[in-house]
Amino acid sequence: CIIAITGGGWHSIALKNDGTVWAWGTGADGQLGNGTNTNKQYTPVQVSGLTGVVAVAGGWYHSIALKNDGTVWAWGNNWAGQLGDGTTTQRNIPAQVSGLTGMAAIAGGGYHTIALKNNGTAWGWGYNYDGEVGDGTGYNNKYTPVQVSGLTGVAAIEGGERHTIAIKNDGTVWAWGYNAYGQVGDGTTNTAYAPVQ
Repeated sequence: CIIAITGGGWHSIALKNDGTVWAWGTGADGQLGNGTNTNKQYTPVQVSGLTGVVAVAGGWYHSIALKNDGTVWAWGNNWAGQLGDGTTTQRNIPAQVSGLTGMAAIAGGGYHTIALKNNGTAWGWGYNYDGEVGDGTGYNNKYTPVQVSGLTGVAAIEGGERHTIAIKNDGTVWAWGYNAYGQVGDGTTNTAYAPVQ
């Protein structure tokens, strides 16, 4: 029985009620997580070595899973550090994201990843040219997770291609990253390197 689904750039991911993860679509960058880099997979294949998963998320060319022990695992393309394992090495099977425990939710951006900790803080890693990670910097990718600057009481997170969004417990919405089309929602087109309401 499937209990959750998500989409990546050109791949799909499903979570079964037994805690296993299944994927299909393009796997050229290892995003299917079955140990190969198959260009096209027309039927679901099981992601290798993952059990106890409670949530899944997809980026353009990478995939993310949250386990019931609060750890985060990622696989696929890693050119900008979006797998969070401290390298830029593509992973065809899941690798644990460095230094994250007690996590409650995950989200994939284009080439970055965001996670929500059970204490209401948000953490980001990967592509950060336009401040997508939200630590107040830009033009520098993050290969391991860093805390999103000044943001607490977060209830939910989501990633866009080059920006990130969060909702707080008080019902306010915050965003950061690329903003040329106003996607940050602060009435400007200025890049936001840290969250703005």
